Amino acid sequence: MLEVKLDTGFNIEVDFLLPGFFKRFLAWILDGTIIFAYYLVGSNLLGSLLGPEGNRRILVWVLFGAPPFFYHLLCEVFLNGQSIGKKATRIKVISADGGEPTLSQYLIRWLFRLADFPIWILGSVYYGALPWWCSIFLFAGLACLLATPYSQRIGDLVAGTILIDTRNRTSWEDTVFTELAEDYKPRYPQVMQLSDKDINTLKSIINSVSKSGDYDLSMRIADRIRSKLDISSDQDSLEFLQTLLKDYNYYSTN
Repeated sequence: MLEVKLDTGFNIEVDFLLPGFFKRFLAWILDGTIIFAYYLVGSNLLGSLLGPEGNRRILVWVLFGAPPFFYHLLCEVFLNGQSIGKKATRIKVISADGGEPTLSQYLIRWLFRLADFPIWILGSVYYGALPWWCSIFLFAGLACLLATPYSQRIGDLVAGTILIDTRNRTSWEDTVFTELAEDYKPRYPQVMQLSDKDINTLKSIINSVSKSGDYDLSMRIADRIRSKLDISSDQDSLEFLQTLLKDYNYYSTN
């Protein structure tokens, strides 16, 4: 399986797995099935309740065309970079710098979905809302996906995002929240100089090191942070990173 090295907020390269074409295609099929079934069932149900065809088309679009149209945008924003199909196949959208995408990145990649292979085009062509030649857009995204080294579609290239395989990797649904003892005493107030993105990356690295035992990575990260924040510490690298995460939680909630 292909891998990509992404530079984290600490200037440390971390490997991420790239999903194979079959997994991406399967996710696309699952999402497309959900969208098409919703539109087909909804439009037929509405058609049986309404009269003239002209009035029906407007309501079909408003009630049953708009939700599928915004399906991927809403899913990725509220499901942390995953649609239902992506979640089922364990793939996820992340930023090309290794962090969580911003709202604007999600919006950009969604806006460029028309230039990729949107399943809703087939429905629009079928119902006469778009001319038949719009179906050629179905192949533009596939060509881009095959031609780019990181298997990015047009929307990913423009938005600066990439699709990764979450299998055997740190759970990207994890938050930075960590339970603290009631009498916990923080040690490093300098941690608040780090950004939310840095803290998210920090927790991902801690989880990864704990699972893989790659203490060389934790030592490099710890050295970078000590230098960046001008911290002196006698803790070992992993313990130091874990303390930073706890301190961030303490100062964020007090």
